[in-house]
Amino acid sequence: MRLLLVEDNARLAALVRDGLSAQGFVVDWAASLAGAEAALAGSTYDLLLLDLGLPDGDGLALLRSVRQRRDRTPILVLTARGGLDDRVCGLDAGADDYLVKPFQIPELAARCRALLRRPGAVLGTSLGCGNVALDTATRAVTVAGAPVDASPREVGVLEALLRRSGHVVAKAALENALYTLDADVTANALEAAVSRLRKRLAAGDADVTIRTVHGVGYALLAPAAADRAHA
Repeated sequence: MRLLLVEDNARLAALVRDGLSAQGFVVDWAASLAGAEAALAGSTYDLLLLDLGLPDGDGLALLRSVRQRRDRTPILVLTARGGLDDRVCGLDAGADDYLVKPFQIPELAARCRALLRRPGAVLGTSLGCGNVALDTATRAVTVAGAPVDASPREVGVLEALLRRSGHVVAKAALENALYTLDADVTANALEAAVSRLRKRLAAGDADVTIRTVHGVGYALLAPAAADRAHA
């Protein structure tokens, strides 16, 4: 899941980014309204984490702007404004949740997962195909119930493929889900992650197939679909 964090405090932003990244989120950071608008114009996000006191304006202005263009991306406000009127104003402006600073990363991560589990959002509590399963909260991968060790990047690849199992997921979409805007990504990084994931699943006797569609992307196929693909 890819998040945009809008926060002008660099130290807090680093703590949030590192904490959420450790729990499987891909987090881009913008330190101003202008930076946030530029990021939103260039990328698609599953969730927006929004501070209100920004150097070039009030985060509520961005919140209202997003909602006025009928963008339904979940928005969680992170702010020091903890008064009742402030919370009501933020929620009435279109925020989906409101968390007052200071907060703990585990609570923030739990609130992110809760928002992403809402109908129409991207996060289910568990995903599966064939005998492969992924718990999206704990990031645990199992094959036929047995745990499989996988790196965070490999789990990210598997999650993106499981969400579209049976369909081709474009390389660009996979890279968007796995890497931040400022990540230094080598040309074959995605291919290497897919290769490692294939080996791990095969070692666990997984009955699914990760099919390469050259020049396009990858597809995770359930056993019957995989048999037809190889027929």
